[in-house]
Amino acid sequence: MEFASVYHRTIDNYCYMLDENQLIINLKTGYDVREVNIIYGDPFANGILGGGEEWTGDKANVPFKKRLKYQIWWTTTINPQFKRLKYYFELVTDSEKWYYFEDGFVSEEQMNLKGRSRQCFTMPWLNPSDVNRVPNWVNDTVWYQIFPDRFCNGDASINPEDTKPWKCEGGVGHSDFYGGDIQGIIDKLDYLQDLGITGIYTTPINESPSNHKYDTTDYEKIDPHFGDDATMKRFVDEAHRRGIRVMIDAVFNHSGYFFKPWQDVLKNGRESEYFDWFMINEFPFSDKWDAAKKGQLYTFAFFDSMPKLNTNNKAVRDYLIGVACGWVKKYGVDGIRMDVANEVSHTFCKELRKALKAINPEIYLLGEIWHDAIPWLRGDEYDSVMNYPLAGSMKDFFIDKSLTGEDFEFMINRCYTNYMQQTNDVLFNMLDSHDTIRLKNVTSGLDEYNCLLALLFTMPGSVCIYYGTEIGMEGSYDPDCRRCMPWEDIEQGKYNEQISLTKQLIKLRREEPLMRERNFHFPSNYANPRVVQFQKMGWGETLEVIVNGSNDDVEIIKDKNSKIVFSRRLEGDILHANGVCIRYLSNQRNI
Repeated sequence: MEFASVYHRTIDNYCYMLDENQLIINLKTGYDVREVNIIYGDPFANGILGGGEEWTGDKANVPFKKRLKYQIWWTTTINPQFKRLKYYFELVTDSEKWYYFEDGFVSEEQMNLKGRSRQCFTMPWLNPSDVNRVPNWVNDTVWYQIFPDRFCNGDASINPEDTKPWKCEGGVGHSDFYGGDIQGIIDKLDYLQDLGITGIYTTPINESPSNHKYDTTDYEKIDPHFGDDATMKRFVDEAHRRGIRVMIDAVFNHSGYFFKPWQDVLKNGRESEYFDWFMINEFPFSDKWDAAKKGQLYTFAFFDSMPKLNTNNKAVRDYLIGVACGWVKKYGVDGIRMDVANEVSHTFCKELRKALKAINPEIYLLGEIWHDAIPWLRGDEYDSVMNYPLAGSMKDFFIDKSLTGEDFEFMINRCYTNYMQQTNDVLFNMLDSHDTIRLKNVTSGLDEYNCLLALLFTMPGSVCIYYGTEIGMEGSYDPDCRRCMPWEDIEQGKYNEQISLTKQLIKLRREEPLMRERNFHFPSNYANPRVVQFQKMGWGETLEVIVNGSNDDVEIIKDKNSKIVFSRRLEGDILHANGVCIRYLSNQRNI
């Protein structure tokens, strides 16, 4: 047996409470294991520990599995009668059988040795307060990300002095201002409602000298070129009136250069009451604009104008938590997205969550983390993270033509076995953002573009489209991905066809539960290596998704009872190059 491929631990995504009664248990093995059974029971079923008891448990097959590239992920659900569980695994290959305990592997012969130590895996107690609980509404949400300065100019009277004429083509600069503001967002709420959007995520709106606002000057003030408190409150109220939730950006890893406490440090040095609010190694700095690279100061990346806040300092934590709580109370926002969420202290994250959930238990706490984020997703910090690994995996399938449908299966399964099921339900899935090249610029045409959109809308979690994604907006890397929204062209109908298709996907996502379902299954074999095909099952129905990533026409296996739910360039049983088909394999639905 491939012993090195077997892994389990009673923590994180391997063993966790789905709710107060259900325990999810996952195990990794090599492909040589063809069957897994779990032997489980109450730890005290045969007496107290150390009392010479001979513990035995019930045996059950582990029925579900997902294929990873080099391993198999086995899954089962146990309902411990007395809220605690003791267990081990029986692993069966074609030629042998082994038993897997916390302290290693035991052969059949060793299992028969009386008195031999067997250290079982143990879940001591299912405490309700330890369940990872996430906001239920997020799974139903279709998000729309807005970069305010480039979305819509609703109040020209508050434009920055150097505002440039609205520019929808390439060539925008890092420091350019175009006058987009909160009133502009309000003015386009009807457009977003018609599109089907149910959640808006805006990049920072607090006072800052930049167009992006990630260098905060005043955390308690709306940037005057965006509006004021009254404008912000009106925006949230008007969004809510249309059934749209609002999430704003929190930049708590670092401040801006003109943040008053930082200016006090620069003026008074070690005598400043705010000196320990920042991570300063040497002072004074030998070079005002090169202190970070010299190791004298910690900053965001190596930008000396963005000094890193010391969230290990209680005074800093208390201040930032007060700021966030103030946003929720003042504006009524439904979510907070944490910028550079993996660099602030875990202590701060835990205290922030506790304070915000006390105000609104259903508030959505999203972290910007680009890698495996399990340390922040244990139920006491963030609810979710921006799912950049999923975005990369899906785009890779179309960029790298050597990848197969099976490779796609491995990549998707990796993304959805990293976290707990409840976390998967609220992951923030997107294909581009203000930090990435736009989706249109990494695809070969609209057919490929729409294949990726269709896949995005069928993934577990919640869906977010970046402003302009609904029209196939172009844009290379930052700052080109932050072009101005072409409202004139939209209003003249230039993008009607693409907008109509996006609306169809949003409508399906909102109305068809299986589009949001967390469980999905890939085929056991692939007739065409460049076709992605999987099924989502629930409520007695099966939804099938087929996407053609090849340059050839491929045949769809279609039974007489199947109904096409959504199709693009589909004729009969032939799915054309780069086409997509989403259908119910049932005659019970009338979509």
